[in-house]
Amino acid sequence: MRSRQRMYSAVMRFFLKCLRIGQRRRFWLTKHVGQLWLYGRLCLRSLVYNSFANGDTALDALFEPIYWLVDHVTRWFGVVFVALVITLTSSVVAIVYVCLLPLVLRTYPLPWIFWHFIYGHWNLVMIVFHYYMAITTQPGFPPQQQLKSDVAAVSICRKCIAPKPARTHHCSICNRCVLKMDHHCRTAWLNNCVGHFNHRYFFSFMLFMTMGCIYSSVSGWDLFWEAYAAIETYSQTPPPTFSFRQRAFHKSIVYAWVLCSSVALALGALMLWHSVLITRGETSIERHINRKERKRLRLKGKVFQNPYNYGPLGNWKVFLGVETQRHWVTRVLLPSTHTPYGSGLSWETPPCIVEQKTPLLTI
Repeated sequence: MRSRQRMYSAVMRFFLKCLRIGQRRRFWLTKHVGQLWLYGRLCLRSLVYNSFANGDTALDALFEPIYWLVDHVTRWFGVVFVALVITLTSSVVAIVYVCLLPLVLRTYPLPWIFWHFIYGHWNLVMIVFHYYMAITTQPGFPPQQQLKSDVAAVSICRKCIAPKPARTHHCSICNRCVLKMDHHCRTAWLNNCVGHFNHRYFFSFMLFMTMGCIYSSVSGWDLFWEAYAAIETYSQTPPPTFSFRQRAFHKSIVYAWVLCSSVALALGALMLWHSVLITRGETSIERHINRKERKRLRLKGKVFQNPYNYGPLGNWKVFLGVETQRHWVTRVLLPSTHTPYGSGLSWETPPCIVEQKTPLLTI
């Protein structure tokens, strides 16, 4: 009996001892894992700590893989869209020459023939010239080496690690800083960054393309309705006796009119928006920056003043690069490769801007 009790007591003591050892080991393992976690976090923070980092920096780091993917996947989208723009524009021009021009020569009086011939070809030349210059002209980049002492750099680009002049912004697609950057027009029209040296070409292309589309839509309104009414009769029984050439003519007229009208609405709205920005002396990027700065100063009871705003007329003179009345014809209404005012590295008051100064009173 006593031997059984002793055996039972020994088994219980052994069980309790194993239980204590398991608890100790479990507590030691938990403590060891916690120490490893704290040590790893300390090492990570010591490697990536930056006193200038904030929430925006963390978001940029998180979205960097997405930016990389977009930049590399859509690298060739700009080339495809430029080819599409050239193809669509060429198709409309071909329809005008093949379908409309013979009809104009047969039915229109001589003054109207002369008007359509002069205006149509002038508008076409302006579109082709400014589009070619917009996609081939570099927007302008600041020098990578140290800037000269007479050029003021407002900040340092954290990606280029180089001085960044005023109105200069870093383009993630070009991977460079761009002088007076407006935006990067990749998939829409240009496959190029719009900056200091090609901003005028970009706007002029939008202006003359919108004018050409409106001109084509207005002048082809009657032909469009006649062609559309003819297409509506294709499904009648018995079907109308239209030849293949007549059917192709009707569909070409409808296609050209719909395409020109759509481009006139879409591109015209974009052109008007850029006209407002130019009148204010701003770019697309500067509009957002100035709006935030205007709101910040308003809360302090101050008024924000754009240092690059020379008045509506002065802003257009600076943008178009005109100095005299003759320049409005030779540099705006005719193809011109003149460069804009300044180098884009510094911004002084252009010579075409006449400052209104208060005359001094003499006693």
